Amino acid sequence: MSDLDRASEEILSTLEASGRLTNIELARRVGLSPSACLRRVQELERAGVIKGYRAIIDRSALAPRITVFVMVGLAQQLHKDALVFEDAMEAAPQVLECHNIAGNVEYLLRVEVGDLEEYKEFHAHTLGQLPQVRSITSHFCLETSKDQRNRLRD
Repeated sequence: MSDLDRASEEILSTLEASGRLTNIELARRVGLSPSACLRRVQELERAGVIKGYRAIIDRSALAPRITVFVMVGLAQQLHKDALVFEDAMEAAPQVLECHNIAGNVEYLLRVEVGDLEEYKEFHAHTLGQLPQVRSITSHFCLETSKDQRNRLRD
């Protein structure tokens, strides 16, 4: 569904900025009738353009968190090894994002832990136990000046 018209683009932009709008308010903002707006939103959902709606949680308000960006190199570049690694990262609650990347290593992880001891445990007993892993480089986040995932517009 790559040929979106202006109204569908406007719906996406508006929902991205404020996903909690009622259909009536969304229709008003994009200049459509509520029924036409609802049909378009449902079609965008069916087509997989709209993947879902979510709450944005400020985890630092709950408890102190440490964010670590982890570069992981695999021992071999075999598809089966990548699948085993990805399954292990899917099962690891500390891993919030797992990206297959191009470059000197195969994966970039965004990991969040409560403290250094928790990261040490993850490093040694999750990453360190996988025979597919050749190298691990950890980058500790000191501060985040921009994070589009956590923007609140409305």
